[in-house]
Amino acid sequence: MAERIAEDKINEIRQAVDIVDIVNDYVQLKKQGRNYFGLCPFHGENSPSFSVSPDKQIYHCFGCGAGGNVFSFLMEIEGFSFQEAALKLADKANVELQLSPNYAKEKSVPKDFQQMMEAHELLRKFYHHLLVNTKDGQHALEYLLNRGFTQKSIEKFQIGYALKSWDFVYKFLTKRNFQPELLEKAGLIIRRERDGAYFDRFRDRIMFPIFDLKGNTIAFSGRSLGADNEPKYLNSPETAIFNKSKILYNFHLARPSLKKLQQLVLFEGFADVIAADRSGVENGVATMGTSLTDEHVSIIRRNVQSVTICYDSDNAGIEAAYRAGNSLSDSGCNVRVALMPDGLDPDEYIKKFGEDKFSKEVMGASVTFMSFKLLYLRRGKDLQDEGNRLQYIEDVLKEISLLEKAVERDHYLRQLANDFSLSLEALKQEQKKIYFANKRNNRGQAVQATTKTLIVPRQVDTLKPAYHTAERRLIAYMLRNIDIAYKVQQLLQGNPFNIDEHQAIITYLFGFYEKGMEPNVSSFLNYLEDEKLKRIVTNIEMMSINEEPSDQELTDYIKQVLNYQKLLKIKEKEVEEKEAERQKDFARAAAIAMEIINLRKSL
Repeated sequence: MAERIAEDKINEIRQAVDIVDIVNDYVQLKKQGRNYFGLCPFHGENSPSFSVSPDKQIYHCFGCGAGGNVFSFLMEIEGFSFQEAALKLADKANVELQLSPNYAKEKSVPKDFQQMMEAHELLRKFYHHLLVNTKDGQHALEYLLNRGFTQKSIEKFQIGYALKSWDFVYKFLTKRNFQPELLEKAGLIIRRERDGAYFDRFRDRIMFPIFDLKGNTIAFSGRSLGADNEPKYLNSPETAIFNKSKILYNFHLARPSLKKLQQLVLFEGFADVIAADRSGVENGVATMGTSLTDEHVSIIRRNVQSVTICYDSDNAGIEAAYRAGNSLSDSGCNVRVALMPDGLDPDEYIKKFGEDKFSKEVMGASVTFMSFKLLYLRRGKDLQDEGNRLQYIEDVLKEISLLEKAVERDHYLRQLANDFSLSLEALKQEQKKIYFANKRNNRGQAVQATTKTLIVPRQVDTLKPAYHTAERRLIAYMLRNIDIAYKVQQLLQGNPFNIDEHQAIITYLFGFYEKGMEPNVSSFLNYLEDEKLKRIVTNIEMMSINEEPSDQELTDYIKQVLNYQKLLKIKEKEVEEKEAERQKDFARAAAIAMEIINLRKSL
């Protein structure tokens, strides 16, 4: 059983950290009024509905309902237990928890997953040691240095070397009590079919460790040292801890630069990231041999506003840049493209022309995504041919019509007019036709979407009845003031709230106050254990209410709560009255009728 962290230590951590600082490591926040807003990390969205309150030290998403304090944020986004979240926050705030040495080793992740990461971490350190400190790795080190790698890069990216051995890793890890079956699932060794023997996946290769977003080693990519050793790159297979569609190479190292610059450079491969890093591009990341996925876009969009795509300049690279640019642009990112000349990739360009030239003439000369689209649409077209030229102009006008800003549309229309000696007015008229045709199509799609929505039985934003709103406002005041909490309890005269969850919240709240705790919603959220109740509390706490309620305001809310209970009682009595009449018990029916009259008078 996990060792319990003392309540006073939890409060010390809570007071020492600022939720805005913690959330800002995961979500790009902008201040609006007293709160901060960003894209919710818990569900896909293009418009910020995720709010963080520095005053109350809580967060709430108005889209998906996620909410809580700094502890629950880390628990939800990292999959931490409460203890793990407390440990991380204590470390950040320099709060000494005075726990047993083994406590920090307890993990909420499955044991197999943890062991897989430990095996990768152990190998990463060993591979790196072999490369930089041993004769066995000397030839691999010289190979890297000759190809432009520096000692600084080798150290920063923890590059290593795998021995030319069939079973070294197998023996190395099994001697340290890692089971062969687990190592096979982790992709580090392979089982031979004919005799069941195990052998190493990586042999005589330069090893590039792959890290997850938190900096855990989860996979490797091994580069061959010669042309006779195929394939050139051998990657770990996808495993329980390694999913290429969710991993961006170098993200954990680039994150501080991303936050500082609010800009990311997207490469196709990790060799490009490492080479560009030598040129001072520390905010570079790469996908792991896969196209940019929705998961990648979501990670990028939460962290930065602007992205520069720097892919290879061959046909495949240009197509990939076009697809990636559209995905990122659709998500709300400001996209630019750094164009690679001479059919080179960034790694090759830096080797050929140097780091300074790459920085100035490639990164420094990046173009807007629209400018890249113009170049993309020209590919394969002979613009001297009238048919090709007209088709190109139509394609460009369609793209210009998608631009939101009138200034941008005007800029590219003028450019098109100058390029082909065309009438600007004629182009504007044609562009407007396309624009309004698109609007009609979009309206039709919107109508279809609305029609589909109507048949869905669940409605998210229904108008709540008066008693529901009254209970929420009473809870909001009770969360802020102990005296008001007990005054509401007195006014209710022993009657419960009508909403079960609301009644549960105030029951917990009185228990919280009876323990001698002061009003503090972040602290109360730690006291609550039910996730649904936590979300309701954060939603209520985000409501706009008066600093101090008047007696009349509280009385009105109490009246709404109690009146609903009386209405339910009236309906119940009306059923009893009809049953008495059906049984011809008219004296009882008359008595019930008087009760109903009195109940209606009391409303």
